[in-house]
Amino acid sequence: MFRLESPLLIALVIAAAWPMPALPVELGRLATPEEIAAWDIDVRPDGAGLPAGSGSVQEGELVYQSQCASCHGDFGENQQYMALAGGVGSLATTAPQRTVGSKLDFATTLFDYINRAMPFADSKTLSASQVYAVSAYVLNLNDILPADAVLDQHSLPLIKMPNRNGFTLDHGFGRVHCKPDTSNTACMHDCLAEVRVMAELPPGFIAQLYGDISDDFRRYSSQAVKVRMARVAECASGGTPCDKQATPDQLIVQRSCTVCHAIDSKLVGPAYQAVAAKYAAKAGAEIYLLNKVKEGGVGVWGEIPMPGQASVPEAELKAIIHWILELKQ
Repeated sequence: MFRLESPLLIALVIAAAWPMPALPVELGRLATPEEIAAWDIDVRPDGAGLPAGSGSVQEGELVYQSQCASCHGDFGENQQYMALAGGVGSLATTAPQRTVGSKLDFATTLFDYINRAMPFADSKTLSASQVYAVSAYVLNLNDILPADAVLDQHSLPLIKMPNRNGFTLDHGFGRVHCKPDTSNTACMHDCLAEVRVMAELPPGFIAQLYGDISDDFRRYSSQAVKVRMARVAECASGGTPCDKQATPDQLIVQRSCTVCHAIDSKLVGPAYQAVAAKYAAKAGAEIYLLNKVKEGGVGVWGEIPMPGQASVPEAELKAIIHWILELKQ
């Protein structure tokens, strides 16, 4: 009889006993040059990587109202879901406010983030000109650009942000008085010239332990949402049988609800089954949830706020909510 008390010894025993497959498990494939190019879109502070295109403040206002205002407020003032405007010069005061205008040191960062990650429910769907336009509008809201400004790959890097020399990582994203996002120090000199892999899992370890994990990650991608939306839209072209009125499970895809919610597991927001378990037996649940979805809110299921969905037709919201409450097991 003996006991394995050392984590290192346990790991060595497991590695020695793990059956090695005759051939590596084929999990995934090499990315094509086209796929790499689609993701190689980062923009540097000096403007390197900016694409061709242009957009005005006026054009940006239209894009903002249709794609951004539901989360950030009509004028970028929504503190609940990260305000975009105001607070310039406030970070060193007793009432600091982190916004695009007050915290960013380079305007190119704004373009880069919108281009990669926004709108939240359908990222990478804006054209380069739309991103230039909405960037111009947000900068105008912060009184950094005039109302007649037009941005392109040449003019954007020339903008001098108010916080150019004051950017800090000493506090968390969106709120000033909270835990820093990172505590590491960037290497500025005498850095490693080469990174070596010191250890690796045996071939086939993940596949044997968990099976094919690729599907588990596809649901977190906005690209996967687009695929599901395309499948729902097939009925319009006669590809699959469908009713003229979309069913609730089709509506949650069409309205991008699946970006934040899944049926049986928590994503950004709660699982639909958890919502049903919490509210299905309560009187007036449908009316309560209808108002909550319309208005948005934070605190019931965590600190990440849900933007209001007042633009979605009430008939669709009622159908979706009724369907969710029917999921109670």
